[in-house]
Amino acid sequence: MKILIFTTLLLASLGNVAQCRPPDKADASATKKYTLTALPYALDALEPAISRRTMELHYGRHLPAYVDNLNRLIEGTALEGEKLESVVLMAEGPLLDNAGQTLNHELYFLQFSPNGGGEPTGELRQAMMHRWGSVENFKTAMEEAGRTLFGSGWVWLAADRGGNLYILQEANGLNPVRRELRPLLGFDVWEHAYYLDYENRRSDHLKALWQIVNWPVVERRYENN
Repeated sequence: MKILIFTTLLLASLGNVAQCRPPDKADASATKKYTLTALPYALDALEPAISRRTMELHYGRHLPAYVDNLNRLIEGTALEGEKLESVVLMAEGPLLDNAGQTLNHELYFLQFSPNGGGEPTGELRQAMMHRWGSVENFKTAMEEAGRTLFGSGWVWLAADRGGNLYILQEANGLNPVRRELRPLLGFDVWEHAYYLDYENRRSDHLKALWQIVNWPVVERRYENN
């Protein structure tokens, strides 16, 4: 079965990054900041798929660095105060890199659950069956896209406004939104996401992620497309 894989240039999406709006725009010291959303599970809750130590570094250090850089780089620009999605759509260079990674990781960490696994249901399942013939075929295609992506990046399941599904390889911190596709499920294949647990065995990491995918979250993203 032919896997449809796009390579996109930019990113964005439906992230839940909490943003604090200043009560008084006249107060120059009060600026709109992008902040982390608290995890809905403990740092060790995703073991053995993702270890506590990886979570401590990935969520606890890498993601805060992206958020801090985003807040620093956006200050004083025309995009200051915009929603994260708008920043990702319009930014370039380092600002885009950090806004994109902030958004990507927000989607990533909120799509997992210690009670995850199984298979999707409802309309999303039907769309997968239509596109790939079975959920297992979809998983195989997603893993292959992640395994063959050169260097650092992301692999996404995304949908267009008609509900059609696609698997996309994205370099670095890019995201499907700039092609008017909604990101539903993203696998991070930067080495910091898996190397402590799997060393160079990226394929094993990708297979393990199915154990913790919170399909109701992914299904809601699809239904809200």
